[in-house]
Amino acid sequence: MTTAYLTHPRYTEHHLAGHAEHAGRIRAVWAEIDKAGLSARMNKIEAPPVDDEWILKVHTQKYLELLYWIEQHPPQGVHHLDPDTYAGAKAFEIARLSAGGVVQAVDEVLSGRAQNALAAVRPPGHHAMPDHAMGFCLLGNVPIATRYAQEKFGIEKIMIVDYDVHHGNGTEAMLYDDPTTLFISSHQYPFYPGTGAITDTGSGKGSGFTINIPLAGGHGDRSYAAFYEQIIWPAARRFKPQLIIVSAGFDSHWLDPIAGMRLSLRGYDHLTRELIKMADELCGGKIVFAMEGGYNLDALSHGLVNIAHALLGDDTVSDPLGPPKDSREPDIEPVIRHLKQIHRL
Repeated sequence: MTTAYLTHPRYTEHHLAGHAEHAGRIRAVWAEIDKAGLSARMNKIEAPPVDDEWILKVHTQKYLELLYWIEQHPPQGVHHLDPDTYAGAKAFEIARLSAGGVVQAVDEVLSGRAQNALAAVRPPGHHAMPDHAMGFCLLGNVPIATRYAQEKFGIEKIMIVDYDVHHGNGTEAMLYDDPTTLFISSHQYPFYPGTGAITDTGSGKGSGFTINIPLAGGHGDRSYAAFYEQIIWPAARRFKPQLIIVSAGFDSHWLDPIAGMRLSLRGYDHLTRELIKMADELCGGKIVFAMEGGYNLDALSHGLVNIAHALLGDDTVSDPLGPPKDSREPDIEPVIRHLKQIHRL
């Protein structure tokens, strides 16, 4: 089994001291993956920059021109594209390498050079909107890679699962009317960015092809395992994807400083392995994990290590942080019942 590992040393050049989405995130991931001896076991590939052609599949020409303008008129410090999102002189270059890492991961899998892939990239992408940056994100990494898979390889059906603690509003916006993609986002709600209601299910021909799983704070391993079994598995089997892409954010971990969920690293590992099982059953094992959020460096770095172990077929689970001290969780059953009713599962 060959696992492609996409990353780039220049990801550290996008940085703002004191910001939650800083260069230390990717350094922590690299260090832990190397420490676990996993880099040598995967096919490590330096991410190429994504071409404008693919950016324009999901972003507007005007937004692309803004990113070029920033590159051509470098600020002394950074531009703040919104209250949360910064862009320095090299931001667009690094964002293109981030999106390019996910695109190349898809290429490795669909070309048959790899069975599966891990894209350890930054900045993240799932909040980037068609016409503006948002929530630390500059480019829609996963939607760009989705269009690449469809147009270059003729893939007709792609399932995207987003287990970041925040709703993947950018991914949703880019694919909301598309019946060739099944987008599933589980997220704390109400919470940033304020979208992702359970009744938001797609529009036009894409109606029913968005599944939002909004969760009150405090849900953890048991709740997530329940809705993966009762909602995501049957939805995946009904859709029958030819490729699965995962927006892998580790800010639903109980130690994350900017959210309020209670997943442990073992709980996250269960979700990862369930998604790999779905890929094995439904699409010949073709699955790509793309790094999104996660702001406790231990949870993030060990979370990516666990994805690598799972993709390589190891039983190993790294969880130095353990479970939360308070193991109580809200009742997930009302959410599951509502989802089953809405989506006829």
